[in-house]
Amino acid sequence: MTDQDKVKQLVAKSLQARDEAYCPYSRFPVGAALLTADGAIVTGCNVENASYGLTVCAERVAIQKAVVEGHRQFTAIAVACEIKDRFVGPCGACRQVLMEFGSDWVVYLTKPDGSYKETSLRELLPQAFAPGHLALTKPQN
Repeated sequence: MTDQDKVKQLVAKSLQARDEAYCPYSRFPVGAALLTADGAIVTGCNVENASYGLTVCAERVAIQKAVVEGHRQFTAIAVACEIKDRFVGPCGACRQVLMEFGSDWVVYLTKPDGSYKETSLRELLPQAFAPGHLALTKPQN
């Protein structure tokens, strides 16, 4: 399978996941598909709750599912919603959660027709707070 085929598969899986979203309040379905370092694809969709603060975004559902399945290294994510006239990126909280697992991600922002824009997590979250920053705060002996 070529890299281009893998991207097309990732985009398609994000669109399929979007179709499974549980979003009765916002009516804003989102799907995400993660590409793990070993080539597996793990999907997620947004799951809303009447107590809005308990809603979980598609990207975080995919990360949590991947972690449960034993994955810790990722190379790309495709994110899809139903907005047709522009590309939409992950929310700030999701960008920070993705950053927990590294900054060298390719991000495919996907429209409903399957077209996508390639960007990077570094571009979406410049000057990010990352796990390495915590080591800088430990007392030195």
